[in-house]
Amino acid sequence: MSLSVDLSLDRPDFALRVAFEAGPGVTALFGPSGAGKTTVARLVAGLERGGGPVRLDGERIDALPPDRRQIGYVFQEPRLMPHMDVRANLLLGAQPGTDPTEVARLLEIETLLPRRPRALSGGEAARVAIGRALLRGPRLLILDEPLAALDHRLKAQLLPHLERLRETGLPVLYISHAIEEVARLADTLVLLRNGRVERAGPLSEVLGDPTSATVLGPNAAGAVLTGRVGASSGGLCEVETEAGLLRLPATDVTVGSRVRIRLPASDVIVAVEKPTGLSALNILPARIEVLHEGEGPGVMLGLRAGTARLLARVTRVSAQALDLAPGREVWVVVKATGVSRANVG
Repeated sequence: MSLSVDLSLDRPDFALRVAFEAGPGVTALFGPSGAGKTTVARLVAGLERGGGPVRLDGERIDALPPDRRQIGYVFQEPRLMPHMDVRANLLLGAQPGTDPTEVARLLEIETLLPRRPRALSGGEAARVAIGRALLRGPRLLILDEPLAALDHRLKAQLLPHLERLRETGLPVLYISHAIEEVARLADTLVLLRNGRVERAGPLSEVLGDPTSATVLGPNAAGAVLTGRVGASSGGLCEVETEAGLLRLPATDVTVGSRVRIRLPASDVIVAVEKPTGLSALNILPARIEVLHEGEGPGVMLGLRAGTARLLARVTRVSAQALDLAPGREVWVVVKATGVSRANVG
């Protein structure tokens, strides 16, 4: 399943020019408030008319009404019917005879079926809203900031369920301004700013590009690694990644499972000689590939460690003092305690 959009929209205070291709898996639209993320989602779903060609698997659907586009849309608020139990809410809009068992099992809401929405937590209500969209048999699922209204605890509980959506094989368009969610969920990333596509491509490539920091901002810039979980001891677990072996805070993942790790550029230290006598446990050899200077005092380094792309943010003063330049061999240092649990999953 593939999604292709070529949208153009003019309003008195906003102009949208967005074109991108999205294949199977999760495609994230990321950008600051006002970038046009929700406008794109609503145009794709037909909740706003006009804009330009929208194609699903090559079939143009932008002339169809929303109910004929076969798109499931999950809003920030679950919008459950308060007088119906969870089972009835799940089946709302589904074909007669639809069995919610498999979807309920996927989202772990089997025990909630007899409850009314008022007895659900925010995370449980969000899962029901996603289940309802899945049971309508969509060709594409749009999740429009489904975690925005939840606190950190509920977000942490819901993220694993969103990751399981990959098991359905259904393409997902995920809208968010939270980079931690995007790094955990997305396969493809589309960066939006002021109604324009700044970058689009595989998640690791876009996040690993120093020039993307202009759109992401210095705090959100950072690379994403994948790895396999190994042994744990002392509250830390070993993860074998493309960049090398990392020791990170132990999470609830099992030995042998694969995880994603987001390493913010601001948490990566660069040394021109192998450091000794450090408390930091993760010291990896790397090579500088790109040095990108912005308008502020910071410099973004694009690094290659093993087969992985990493980012490090240093001051211009440090870059000059250490004579950092493309091609130079360096060492990168990542504190184990500096990698938050929200960035591993």
